[in-house]
Amino acid sequence: MTRALTYTGIFMKKALHITAILDQPNLLEDMVEKLAYRRYDVGYSDAVVPQTLKAVDTSSTETYVSGTVALKDGKNIINMPFITCFLFTCTKGKDGFYKLGWSSSLS
Repeated sequence: MTRALTYTGIFMKKALHITAILDQPNLLEDMVEKLAYRRYDVGYSDAVVPQTLKAVDTSSTETYVSGTVALKDGKNIINMPFITCFLFTCTKGKDGFYKLGWSSSLS
């Protein structure tokens, strides 16, 4: 199974469609959540914060992601495979397990 992320923008007065297709996104998400799971609690979620805020316990891991970026400008399509490093950050839920919250490309 693949998951595609699509963006359409104007580049030099022409429409440019950019699609990123990740290889095995479900496996990647599961792996990241397991890597982020800590066997110990550092107690950040119990920190004293103002009443309008809530302390969030996070855990991050760095891993490589692969897939294909497709660029389409109307009639031409360019498919470029990629392998790049991402930093994934998970937040601890009420059930005690970490769920993927956000990611950042390190390239």
